[in-house]
Amino acid sequence: MKRVQRGLGTFGMLVIVVLAVVAGYYAYKGVMAPDEPPSCKAALNQCIAKCRRTTSEAPAAQACQESCERDFAACDSKR
Repeated sequence: MKRVQRGLGTFGMLVIVVLAVVAGYYAYKGVMAPDEPPSCKAALNQCIAKCRRTTSEAPAAQACQESCERDFAACDSKR
């Protein structure tokens, strides 16, 4: 006998539920999760990356990186 399938069926419903859970998780993380300030190390990495992008001369890049390291030391001493 041929069985006519109507609707999604069990597997289709499972796929829809999994997709809804994943979408809900990312929506929660993006909207509801509190924004934590970056750690001192993360801030240092971002600062040094910015120095590499914005300065092309060695003395300016070195001065920028030293500034980043001073900011890191100040941040690290606050914790």
